Amino acid sequence: MSEIGGAGNLFQGVARASLVPGVTPLERGPVLDSGAQLWVKRDDLTGLGVGGNKVRKLEFLCGAARAESALSLVTVGAGQSNHCRMTAAAGALLGLDVHLVLSGERPERLEGNQLLDALFGAQLHFTGEPDHHWGALELVRESVTDALAADGMRPYSIPIGGSTAVGAIGYIAGYLELSQQLLAEGVDVSAVVHTSSSGGTHAGLVAGQAVCRAIGMPAPSVIAVGVAKGVVIGSPDVTTLANEALSLLPNCPPGSVVEETDVVVDGDWLGDDYAVPTRAADDAIRWAARRGGWVLDRVYSGKGLSGVLGRDAAGEWAAGDNVVFIHTGGIPSVFVAGGVPEL
Repeated sequence: MSEIGGAGNLFQGVARASLVPGVTPLERGPVLDSGAQLWVKRDDLTGLGVGGNKVRKLEFLCGAARAESALSLVTVGAGQSNHCRMTAAAGALLGLDVHLVLSGERPERLEGNQLLDALFGAQLHFTGEPDHHWGALELVRESVTDALAADGMRPYSIPIGGSTAVGAIGYIAGYLELSQQLLAEGVDVSAVVHTSSSGGTHAGLVAGQAVCRAIGMPAPSVIAVGVAKGVVIGSPDVTTLANEALSLLPNCPPGSVVEETDVVVDGDWLGDDYAVPTRAADDAIRWAARRGGWVLDRVYSGKGLSGVLGRDAAGEWAAGDNVVFIHTGGIPSVFVAGGVPEL
Protein backbone atom coordinates (compact mmCIF):
# COMPACT_ATOMS: atom_id res chain seq x y z
CA MET A 1 0.00 0.00 0.00
CA SER A 2 1.41 3.36 -0.99
CA GLU A 3 1.81 5.95 1.71
CA ILE A 4 -0.87 8.54 2.32
CA GLY A 5 -1.18 11.63 0.18
CA GLY A 6 0.48 14.55 1.92
CA ALA A 7 2.86 12.21 3.75
CA GLY A 8 4.25 10.18 0.87
CA ASN A 9 7.83 11.17 1.68
CA LEU A 10 7.38 11.08 5.45
CA PHE A 11 10.07 8.46 6.08
CA GLN A 12 12.50 9.65 3.42
CA GLY A 13 15.94 10.07 4.93
CA VAL A 14 15.17 7.82 7.91
CA ALA A 15 17.21 4.61 8.14
CA ARG A 16 14.89 1.62 7.76
CA ALA A 17 15.39 -2.11 7.35
CA SER A 18 12.73 -3.82 5.25
CA LEU A 19 11.21 -6.32 7.69
CA VAL A 20 7.43 -6.02 7.13
CA PRO A 21 6.62 -7.68 3.79
CA GLY A 22 3.28 -5.94 3.24
CA VAL A 23 0.13 -4.45 4.69
CA THR A 24 -1.52 -6.39 7.51
CA PRO A 25 -5.25 -7.11 7.12
CA LEU A 26 -8.03 -5.05 8.67
CA GLU A 27 -10.78 -7.59 9.37
CA ARG A 28 -14.43 -7.02 10.18
CA GLY A 29 -15.05 -8.84 13.45
CA PRO A 30 -18.13 -9.68 15.50
CA VAL A 31 -20.64 -7.07 16.58
CA LEU A 32 -20.09 -6.14 20.24
CA ASP A 33 -22.88 -6.42 22.82
CA SER A 34 -23.62 -2.70 22.45
CA GLY A 35 -24.21 -3.12 18.72
CA ALA A 36 -20.88 -1.47 17.82
CA GLN A 37 -18.87 -3.10 15.04
CA LEU A 38 -15.46 -4.49 16.00
CA TRP A 39 -12.61 -4.36 13.48
CA VAL A 40 -9.30 -6.13 14.05
CA LYS A 41 -6.00 -4.87 12.66
CA ARG A 42 -4.02 -8.09 12.29
CA ASP A 43 -0.53 -7.03 13.31
CA ASP A 44 -0.05 -10.58 14.53
CA LEU A 45 0.40 -11.33 10.80
CA THR A 46 3.44 -9.15 10.12
CA GLY A 47 5.34 -12.22 8.95
CA LEU A 48 8.87 -12.18 10.34
CA GLY A 49 9.60 -14.54 13.23
CA VAL A 50 5.96 -15.72 13.65
CA GLY A 51 4.68 -12.13 13.51
CA GLY A 52 3.69 -9.42 15.95
CA ASN A 53 3.78 -5.67 16.43
CA LYS A 54 7.42 -5.39 17.49
CA VAL A 55 8.68 -5.84 13.94
CA ARG A 56 7.33 -2.39 13.05
CA LYS A 57 9.66 -0.86 15.65
CA LEU A 58 12.50 -3.12 14.59
CA GLU A 59 12.39 -1.85 11.00
CA PHE A 60 13.67 1.49 12.25
CA LEU A 61 15.79 0.22 15.14
CA CYS A 62 17.63 -2.19 12.85
CA GLY A 63 17.86 0.52 10.22
CA ALA A 64 19.63 2.68 12.79
CA ALA A 65 21.85 -0.25 13.80
CA ARG A 66 22.98 -0.81 10.22
CA ALA A 67 23.53 2.93 9.73
CA GLU A 68 25.92 2.76 12.70
CA SER A 69 27.67 -0.31 11.21
CA ALA A 70 26.64 -2.45 14.18
CA LEU A 71 27.70 -6.08 14.22
CA SER A 72 25.34 -7.17 16.98
CA LEU A 73 22.02 -6.39 18.64
CA VAL A 74 21.38 -6.49 22.39
CA THR A 75 17.94 -6.24 23.94
CA VAL A 76 16.04 -7.25 27.03
CA GLY A 77 12.66 -8.57 28.13
CA ALA A 78 10.61 -10.95 30.21
CA GLY A 79 11.32 -14.64 29.90
CA GLN A 80 8.73 -15.07 27.15
CA SER A 81 9.34 -11.69 25.51
CA ASN A 82 7.80 -11.28 22.06
CA HIS A 83 10.10 -8.33 21.40
CA CYS A 84 13.18 -10.46 22.10
CA ARG A 85 11.92 -13.23 19.82
CA MET A 86 11.36 -10.78 16.97
CA THR A 87 14.75 -9.14 17.55
CA ALA A 88 16.33 -12.59 17.24
CA ALA A 89 14.50 -13.15 13.94
CA ALA A 90 15.47 -9.72 12.62
CA GLY A 91 19.11 -10.34 13.51
CA ALA A 92 19.04 -13.67 11.72
CA LEU A 93 17.63 -12.04 8.58
CA LEU A 94 20.10 -9.15 8.64
CA GLY A 95 23.20 -11.13 9.60
CA LEU A 96 23.64 -9.56 13.04
CA ASP A 97 24.56 -11.44 16.22
CA VAL A 98 21.80 -11.15 18.81
CA HIS A 99 22.11 -11.21 22.59
CA LEU A 100 18.90 -11.41 24.65
CA VAL A 101 18.78 -10.54 28.35
CA LEU A 102 15.84 -12.42 29.85
CA SER A 103 14.16 -12.64 33.23
CA GLY A 104 14.08 -15.89 35.17
CA GLU A 105 16.38 -18.89 35.28
CA ARG A 106 17.37 -20.99 32.28
CA PRO A 107 14.80 -23.80 32.08
CA GLU A 108 15.73 -27.41 31.52
CA ARG A 109 13.80 -27.27 28.27
CA LEU A 110 13.24 -24.17 26.16
CA GLU A 111 9.67 -23.56 24.97
CA GLY A 112 7.55 -20.84 23.41
CA ASN A 113 9.43 -17.68 22.54
CA GLN A 114 12.65 -18.95 24.14
CA LEU A 115 12.67 -21.97 21.85
CA LEU A 116 12.31 -19.67 18.85
CA ASP A 117 15.00 -17.32 20.21
CA ALA A 118 17.46 -20.19 20.20
CA LEU A 119 16.27 -21.46 16.83
CA PHE A 120 16.99 -18.02 15.33
CA GLY A 121 20.53 -18.28 16.73
CA ALA A 122 20.33 -15.73 19.56
CA GLN A 123 22.44 -16.04 22.69
CA LEU A 124 20.25 -16.07 25.80
CA HIS A 125 21.39 -14.41 29.04
CA PHE A 126 19.12 -15.43 31.91
CA THR A 127 19.25 -13.07 34.89
CA GLY A 128 17.22 -14.80 37.61
CA GLU A 129 15.14 -11.61 37.95
CA PRO A 130 11.31 -11.64 38.03
CA ASP A 131 9.46 -10.58 34.87
CA HIS A 132 8.45 -7.21 36.30
CA HIS A 133 11.90 -6.14 37.61
CA TRP A 134 12.59 -4.10 34.49
CA GLY A 135 15.17 -1.83 36.12
CA ALA A 136 17.37 -4.76 37.12
CA LEU A 137 17.00 -6.31 33.65
CA GLU A 138 18.09 -3.06 32.01
CA LEU A 139 21.23 -2.98 34.13
CA VAL A 140 22.20 -6.41 32.82
CA ARG A 141 21.52 -5.25 29.26
CA GLU A 142 23.96 -2.38 29.79
CA SER A 143 26.56 -4.79 31.18
CA VAL A 144 26.22 -7.18 28.22
CA THR A 145 26.41 -4.22 25.83
CA ASP A 146 29.61 -2.96 27.46
CA ALA A 147 31.20 -6.42 27.28
CA LEU A 148 30.38 -6.77 23.57
CA ALA A 149 31.73 -3.31 22.84
CA ALA A 150 34.97 -4.21 24.60
CA ASP A 151 35.21 -7.29 22.36
CA GLY A 152 34.82 -5.18 19.22
CA MET A 153 31.31 -6.45 18.39
CA ARG A 154 29.88 -2.93 17.84
CA PRO A 155 26.57 -3.60 19.62
CA TYR A 156 23.38 -1.65 18.99
CA SER A 157 21.58 -1.79 22.33
CA ILE A 158 17.78 -1.67 22.48
CA PRO A 159 15.79 -1.00 25.68
CA ILE A 160 12.88 -3.15 26.77
CA GLY A 161 10.15 -3.38 24.16
CA GLY A 162 12.16 -1.36 21.65
CA SER A 163 10.41 1.69 23.08
CA THR A 164 12.66 4.52 21.95
CA ALA A 165 11.83 7.47 19.72
CA VAL A 166 13.43 5.59 16.82
CA GLY A 167 11.35 2.49 17.52
CA ALA A 168 8.15 4.51 17.87
CA ILE A 169 8.47 5.64 14.25
CA GLY A 170 7.35 2.12 13.33
CA TYR A 171 3.86 2.81 14.61
CA ILE A 172 3.68 6.18 12.94
CA ALA A 173 3.92 4.07 9.80
CA GLY A 174 1.44 1.59 11.28
CA TYR A 175 -1.14 4.25 12.07
CA LEU A 176 -0.84 5.75 8.58
CA GLU A 177 -1.36 2.29 7.10
CA LEU A 178 -4.49 1.82 9.22
CA SER A 179 -5.81 5.29 8.34
CA GLN A 180 -5.51 4.50 4.64
CA GLN A 181 -7.36 1.22 5.14
CA LEU A 182 -10.17 2.99 7.00
CA LEU A 183 -10.43 5.50 4.16
CA ALA A 184 -10.64 2.68 1.62
CA GLU A 185 -13.34 0.93 3.67
CA GLY A 186 -15.27 4.15 4.18
CA VAL A 187 -15.40 3.43 7.91
CA ASP A 188 -15.65 6.17 10.54
CA VAL A 189 -13.97 4.79 13.67
CA SER A 190 -14.67 5.89 17.23
CA ALA A 191 -11.43 4.54 18.72
CA VAL A 192 -8.33 2.46 18.04
CA VAL A 193 -7.56 0.24 21.03
CA HIS A 194 -4.30 -1.57 21.62
CA THR A 195 -2.24 -3.14 24.42
CA SER A 196 0.62 -1.16 25.97
CA SER A 197 3.44 -2.26 28.27
CA SER A 198 6.55 -0.19 27.50
CA GLY A 199 4.79 2.68 25.71
CA GLY A 200 6.55 2.67 22.34
CA THR A 201 3.67 1.36 20.26
CA HIS A 202 1.36 3.86 21.98
CA ALA A 203 3.76 6.74 21.28
CA GLY A 204 3.96 5.80 17.63
CA LEU A 205 0.19 5.51 17.27
CA VAL A 206 -0.58 8.93 18.76
CA ALA A 207 2.24 10.44 16.69
CA GLY A 208 0.67 8.85 13.61
CA GLN A 209 -2.68 10.26 14.68
CA ALA A 210 -1.09 13.72 14.85
CA VAL A 211 0.29 13.35 11.31
CA CYS A 212 -3.06 12.18 9.93
CA ARG A 213 -4.84 15.03 11.70
CA ALA A 214 -2.40 17.50 10.16
CA ILE A 215 -2.93 16.24 6.60
CA GLY A 216 -6.69 15.71 6.84
CA MET A 217 -6.75 11.92 6.89
CA PRO A 218 -8.86 9.73 9.24
CA ALA A 219 -7.40 10.22 12.72
CA PRO A 220 -9.46 8.29 15.29
CA SER A 221 -8.49 8.54 18.94
CA VAL A 222 -6.15 5.98 20.47
CA ILE A 223 -6.81 4.09 23.70
CA ALA A 224 -4.01 2.08 25.29
CA VAL A 225 -4.92 -0.76 27.64
CA GLY A 226 -2.02 -0.79 30.10
CA VAL A 227 -0.63 -4.20 31.03
CA ALA A 228 2.41 -3.05 33.04
CA LYS A 229 2.41 -0.85 36.13
CA GLY A 230 4.93 1.62 34.72
CA VAL A 231 2.91 2.61 31.67
CA VAL A 232 -0.25 2.84 33.77
CA ILE A 233 1.32 5.43 36.08
CA GLY A 234 2.88 7.39 33.21
CA SER A 235 6.33 5.90 32.68
CA PRO A 236 7.49 6.46 30.02
CA ASP A 237 5.99 9.86 29.19
CA VAL A 238 4.19 8.83 26.01
CA THR A 239 3.54 12.43 24.92
CA THR A 240 7.24 13.30 25.06
CA LEU A 241 8.28 10.06 23.37
CA ALA A 242 5.75 10.62 20.56
CA ASN A 243 6.94 14.16 19.87
CA GLU A 244 10.56 13.00 19.92
CA ALA A 245 9.67 10.42 17.27
CA LEU A 246 8.02 13.10 15.12
CA SER A 247 11.12 15.27 15.47
CA LEU A 248 13.18 12.55 13.79
CA LEU A 249 11.17 12.81 10.57
CA PRO A 250 12.73 15.42 8.26
CA ASN A 251 9.51 15.72 6.25
CA CYS A 252 7.02 15.77 9.11
CA PRO A 253 3.92 17.79 8.08
CA PRO A 254 3.53 21.15 9.85
CA GLY A 255 1.15 20.98 12.79
CA SER A 256 1.95 17.36 13.65
CA VAL A 257 2.01 17.69 17.44
CA VAL A 258 0.89 15.25 20.13
CA GLU A 259 -0.91 16.86 23.05
CA GLU A 260 -1.24 15.35 26.51
CA THR A 261 -4.97 14.97 25.91
CA ASP A 262 -4.21 12.60 23.00
CA VAL A 263 -2.67 10.07 25.39
CA VAL A 264 -5.23 7.81 27.07
CA VAL A 265 -4.12 4.82 29.16
CA ASP A 266 -6.74 2.53 30.69
CA GLY A 267 -5.17 0.66 33.60
CA ASP A 268 -8.32 -1.09 34.78
CA TRP A 269 -7.46 -4.37 33.04
CA LEU A 270 -3.91 -4.89 34.33
CA GLY A 271 -4.85 -7.05 37.31
CA ASP A 272 -2.27 -7.72 40.00
CA ASP A 273 0.79 -7.10 37.80
CA TYR A 274 2.45 -7.58 34.45
CA ALA A 275 2.12 -11.16 33.14
CA VAL A 276 -0.31 -12.14 35.92
CA PRO A 277 -3.45 -13.59 34.28
CA THR A 278 -6.87 -12.08 34.92
CA ARG A 279 -10.34 -13.57 34.67
CA ALA A 280 -11.41 -10.79 32.28
CA ALA A 281 -8.48 -11.53 29.94
CA ASP A 282 -9.21 -15.25 30.02
CA ASP A 283 -12.84 -14.53 29.11
CA ALA A 284 -11.65 -12.29 26.27
CA ILE A 285 -9.30 -15.01 24.98
CA ARG A 286 -12.17 -17.50 24.83
CA TRP A 287 -14.45 -14.85 23.24
CA ALA A 288 -11.87 -14.09 20.52
CA ALA A 289 -11.27 -17.76 19.76
CA ARG A 290 -14.93 -18.71 19.61
CA ARG A 291 -16.34 -15.57 17.98
CA GLY A 292 -13.53 -14.54 15.65
CA GLY A 293 -11.11 -17.45 15.32
CA TRP A 294 -8.26 -15.33 16.71
CA VAL A 295 -5.63 -16.55 19.16
CA LEU A 296 -4.72 -14.11 21.95
CA ASP A 297 -2.20 -14.45 24.77
CA ARG A 298 -2.67 -13.93 28.53
CA VAL A 299 0.04 -11.26 28.96
CA TYR A 300 -0.82 -8.74 26.24
CA SER A 301 -3.56 -9.16 23.68
CA GLY A 302 -5.98 -10.98 26.00
CA LYS A 303 -5.86 -8.11 28.48
CA GLY A 304 -6.12 -5.63 25.61
CA LEU A 305 -9.31 -7.17 24.27
CA SER A 306 -10.71 -7.43 27.81
CA GLY A 307 -10.43 -3.64 27.86
CA VAL A 308 -12.44 -3.38 24.63
CA LEU A 309 -15.15 -5.70 25.93
CA GLY A 310 -15.20 -4.03 29.34
CA ARG A 311 -15.45 -0.50 27.98
CA ASP A 312 -18.19 -1.63 25.61
CA ALA A 313 -20.14 -3.18 28.50
CA ALA A 314 -19.78 0.11 30.40
CA GLY A 315 -21.61 1.93 27.60
CA GLU A 316 -18.73 3.66 25.82
CA TRP A 317 -19.96 2.64 22.37
CA ALA A 318 -23.33 2.04 20.75
CA ALA A 319 -24.91 0.59 17.61
CA GLY A 320 -23.47 2.33 14.59
CA ASP A 321 -20.04 2.89 16.16
CA ASN A 322 -16.89 1.22 14.82
CA VAL A 323 -14.00 0.21 17.07
CA VAL A 324 -10.58 -1.06 15.94
CA PHE A 325 -8.56 -3.46 18.09
CA ILE A 326 -4.92 -3.92 17.10
CA HIS A 327 -3.95 -7.57 17.54
CA THR A 328 -0.28 -7.29 18.48
CA GLY A 329 0.56 -11.01 18.39
CA GLY A 330 2.10 -13.08 21.17
CA ILE A 331 1.12 -16.45 19.73
CA PRO A 332 4.23 -18.47 20.84
CA SER A 333 3.51 -17.95 24.55
CA VAL A 334 0.24 -19.82 24.10
CA PHE A 335 2.31 -22.99 23.77
CA VAL A 336 3.95 -22.59 27.18
CA ALA A 337 2.54 -24.27 30.28
CA GLY A 338 -0.23 -22.01 31.59
CA GLY A 339 -0.33 -20.09 28.32
CA VAL A 340 -4.06 -20.52 27.81
CA PRO A 341 -6.99 -20.38 30.25
CA GLU A 342 -8.95 -23.45 31.27
CA LEU A 343 -11.21 -24.53 28.44
